[in-house]
Amino acid sequence: MTLKPTVVQVVIDKPLAQGFDYLWDAEKLGKLPEIGNVVAVPFARSKVIGLVIKVSNHSDYELSKLKSVESLAPLPVFDPGLLRLMNFASQYYVHALGETILPVIPQMWKKADDWKKIPERLKLAAKKSKKRLDVISEGLITQDQLNPNQKVALNKLLGGAEKKEKQFRAILLQGQTGSGKTAVFLNWLASILNDESAQALLLVPEINLTPQLERRISAYFPDKKMAVLHSGVSEKKRGIAWYEAMTGKAQIILGTRLAALTPMPNLRVIVVDEEHDPSYKQQDGTRYSARDLAIWRAHDQKIPILLSSATPSLETWLAAQSGRYENIRLDQRAQGASLPNVHLINTRNPQNQFSPGDAGAPRQKSLITKTLGNAITKSLAEKKQSLILINRRGYAPVLSCSACNWLSKCTQCSTYTVMHKAGALSKRSVLNCHHCGLVKPIPQFCPDCGNADLKTLGHGTQKLEDAIEAMWPQARVLRVDTDSSRKSNGAEALFAQIHDGNVDIVVGTQMIAKGHDYQNIGLVAVLDADSRLYSADFRAAERLFAQLVQVAGRAGRSGTSGQTGGDIYIETQYPESPVFQYLLRHDVDGFLAFTANEREEAKLPPYSYQALIHAEGKSLDQAIRFLNELKARIKSRGMISRELKVYDPVPKPVMRIAGAERAQLLIESGNRKVLQEALEIIDQELRQESTGRISKTSRIRWLVERDPIAI
Repeated sequence: MTLKPTVVQVVIDKPLAQGFDYLWDAEKLGKLPEIGNVVAVPFARSKVIGLVIKVSNHSDYELSKLKSVESLAPLPVFDPGLLRLMNFASQYYVHALGETILPVIPQMWKKADDWKKIPERLKLAAKKSKKRLDVISEGLITQDQLNPNQKVALNKLLGGAEKKEKQFRAILLQGQTGSGKTAVFLNWLASILNDESAQALLLVPEINLTPQLERRISAYFPDKKMAVLHSGVSEKKRGIAWYEAMTGKAQIILGTRLAALTPMPNLRVIVVDEEHDPSYKQQDGTRYSARDLAIWRAHDQKIPILLSSATPSLETWLAAQSGRYENIRLDQRAQGASLPNVHLINTRNPQNQFSPGDAGAPRQKSLITKTLGNAITKSLAEKKQSLILINRRGYAPVLSCSACNWLSKCTQCSTYTVMHKAGALSKRSVLNCHHCGLVKPIPQFCPDCGNADLKTLGHGTQKLEDAIEAMWPQARVLRVDTDSSRKSNGAEALFAQIHDGNVDIVVGTQMIAKGHDYQNIGLVAVLDADSRLYSADFRAAERLFAQLVQVAGRAGRSGTSGQTGGDIYIETQYPESPVFQYLLRHDVDGFLAFTANEREEAKLPPYSYQALIHAEGKSLDQAIRFLNELKARIKSRGMISRELKVYDPVPKPVMRIAGAERAQLLIESGNRKVLQEALEIIDQELRQESTGRISKTSRIRWLVERDPIAI
């Protein structure tokens, strides 16, 4: 009697819808196969990493033609909950399972030739972790130290735990900035993590928010193993942390969006901090929303998920208003101080500008208005820190020629190169494209007409830093943006200077706007707020409002009952805009209700569902033609109806990046299921005519994106 061969189906990180059959030699590999095994397999002329998704004794191909699995990773199998999540993500976001699940695995585990060395590395890492504590803990607030509002919120969270085990709960914790939301949910997690096997997932939107939360978690849970997962962690550390989460050794998993897809066999609770933040949406590869997948995962595994924000996204807020999510509120600051006073500076009013006759005015026209300048001087006199936000890094957005109107356009993109001062990107001042990364020296004269008088247009953080140093030469000024924080631990070191009081005025981009618990900020200023107000993106106003509330919340956080919460100054030409008017009253709910009415009238998300078909090629005409042909095929199939709208293809807002011309086709429906079915048909049609995601005839690269956040 001959034994039937064992056949496994393996998916790999390629845009290929199908899996591939391989023979499994149990004697060579040391065990029988299981669904969820990570393996190395031959593919074409190379060796790639794959995941086993099916085990059988049968193949549709001749067994003699099948290749064999070469090696098995020293890893446990992916837990069933994660496999269900990845299957859902693959279907919903219309991506192959392999290219959805394989990017989750850290690079350390994708080098099959090193697999034999890994057990020794893990032992060495375990010894080192016992010898030293990497994180200094801070910010412990016990249940007894919570204020009355926090205790009420915590009791509501704990009360839900009395319901039957293994039950899905979606909870919105909506609280004013500085109201102590973090202390509430960390005390709640303590009750869940009493179970020695339980795991908790905490998501934050950006890398620079993890160190502060890491220190607080260490204070609350000194005896719990924590795994920190984000792109700023070295590959080795990330690989070990991922392994500890996968094996259940790490009880607390803290990370950015990719952490939402980490294997966790004993997951009991999920917290999504700053849940409104657009950073939770992946912008390349499988364009998933980490927040949405976290909610699906919690529902699938019947566990609670808490969404925390001072400015919840419209989708989450509406779910809480309708009763689909529980709604717990914190409507007062933790120590009782009032919210900051909001001041709108109308930049159309000449009275707000410095003029030559003003005492203490700059010698030339200032980037700082008179009203804001006086406020900063007052803040310095009171020994308070000032925080100034301008959402544009570099020295100046454009370099221009006054003689012939030449502008510093990028040669590879349909955007302008930004001037950066010496020291930020290189030893000399340079022009840098923030889209393709092109860096080139600043021309000594105009490339078109030879004029040597080149001028800068607009201003970024570097130019603003220079202006402030000239106006307040005695002040200690710190710039915080991605240029100044490029070094290892750069951002953390910069934030430490602010927390330690070694800075008087902070100039920065949105990096400084959220999440940080600064204790001595008395004044916050926002320059050029209008640049994000009027945009083709219908979400622009919602995002600007959230950013303004978040940055305003950095002021006056340490104040106690009866004390003022500091001041926020916003420079705008349109003070009558609803964004600013609702901000004056700190009326988050009012703004969201107003926005919901606008969206409902226009039938925009969340009252409809959208998808984009992206196309890029050597010319814009080719990309547009490709999408027009696709629209014609959709129409010929009778798919376009009252329930499914397909708009005409248009160039993308940034039409060309790194030499590739880009266009998009918007598909919209009031019915999620109708849109999903249409996208699956479109994906099948495109795949039949493509190699991977590149059209065989026109060589256009295409991509399907569900729930786009930028159109």
